[in-house]
Amino acid sequence: MATFVDRVVLHLQAGDGGHGCVSILREKFKPFGGPDGGNGGHGGSVSLVVDPQVHTLLDFHFRPHVKAENGKGGAGSNRDGGNGADLVLKVPNGTVVQTPDGEILADLVGAGTTFEIARGGRGGRGNASLANSKRKAPGFAELGEPGDQLDVVLELKSVADVGLVGFPSAGKSSLISVISAAKPKIADYPFTTLVPNLGVVRADNHTFTVADVPGLIPGAATGKGLGLEFLRHIERCAVIAHVIDCAALETERDPLADIDVIEAELSAYGGLADRPRLVVLNKIDIPDARDMAEMVRPELESRGLRVFEVSAITREGLRELMFALAELVEAHRAATPVPEPTRIVIRPLAVDDAGFTVEAEGGGFVVRGRRPERWVRQTNFDNDEAVGYLADRLARLGVEDALAKAGAEPGSLVRIGDREFDWQPTLYAGVDYVPGSRGTDVRLEEKLTRTPTAERLAARKARRQRPADELLPGGDETAEVADGDDVVGNVDEE
Repeated sequence: MATFVDRVVLHLQAGDGGHGCVSILREKFKPFGGPDGGNGGHGGSVSLVVDPQVHTLLDFHFRPHVKAENGKGGAGSNRDGGNGADLVLKVPNGTVVQTPDGEILADLVGAGTTFEIARGGRGGRGNASLANSKRKAPGFAELGEPGDQLDVVLELKSVADVGLVGFPSAGKSSLISVISAAKPKIADYPFTTLVPNLGVVRADNHTFTVADVPGLIPGAATGKGLGLEFLRHIERCAVIAHVIDCAALETERDPLADIDVIEAELSAYGGLADRPRLVVLNKIDIPDARDMAEMVRPELESRGLRVFEVSAITREGLRELMFALAELVEAHRAATPVPEPTRIVIRPLAVDDAGFTVEAEGGGFVVRGRRPERWVRQTNFDNDEAVGYLADRLARLGVEDALAKAGAEPGSLVRIGDREFDWQPTLYAGVDYVPGSRGTDVRLEEKLTRTPTAERLAARKARRQRPADELLPGGDETAEVADGDDVVGNVDEE
């Protein structure tokens, strides 16, 4: 069985962030110790890195499900949870990362090239980090944010300078085995080569790589045979070399027809019209093949193609072929601009960018934005105080005002992320937070049970003020009467 895999589907799951901790310091001789819940750790991310020692995607074929480590939860005594370990996957040079719909996310070329494909979730803050001057001891903490979860397609496109194309049994594998150190499987039957073979060729002081692209037959560009699976490996080649079997036993085939068929498949695949071509007439060690090569050579040269007659058995003509390939490769490298290092591009937000949008959809309103959606994911909706804190944050961000301007009315359906709410602006916007019991928020109650400060001060003043009828006549001395008590005061004795 072939051990070469050049296309896999990966199911990625980045690590989830750890939950924050709700804790209150309780130690002897330390009254009012305050909150001491630690933060949760961040989840691990998943990254792809190009490793020159990896040549196939076989490992991912057998293990397509990849998951990074989750972050640890926070603990009391201000102990933060540990971060999840990042997961680095090694891929071959020339790996293309794309979505299942075909959208290209990254083209990984060059040793050490790294691409973070799935980001780990943020850890939730503990109640110690959420405390402020008004909220002395929060009774809630943030939940850890889930990590990215997605499916991607990894597709390997070999990075080679020269691509050898031709019909099965044309001698491509034999040719690459004698001009390089590659040792592909060679046999006397069609479709011996089931995987692309790469070889490094040295011609004097020039070094270049050669790829043997197997399985090209009529209809390969439409999925027939093996051509569609391996035509992608020729996309990066700078030079295309037609290897023609001049000793083919089929009477209906001839070298010119073989070239026309292969060119039609390359044209149907697309994107290869600008690559320089040359023709290699192989197996001239056979007398009939040499005669055939001499017959078709003038016709090929009239088409503007450079022709080389070679034999992989006797090594005749190989030196001229190698130097011609090296010349074309060097010309392509000289014409290709030197790649510039990746520059860091900073795109600041616009002045009028609020960071979220409000749109009317399906009889309700949808709030989209990175921060509002993250806040909703990190909110524990079983805790009323946490819900109130979320309302405060959304109001400060301007979501309440934006909903009102969009036409939302009390009771309207509002969706943020995967949560739906009945909008009640009177409960949230413009109401200052008043601390209550830990884990609760008084704004979510049907009726406020706490007496307003002004009323409590007026009642206290009224209790301290002495009624006029309690003052004794004829002097400054007063008496206070209490229920069930005697009169207390100073009286003149007569």
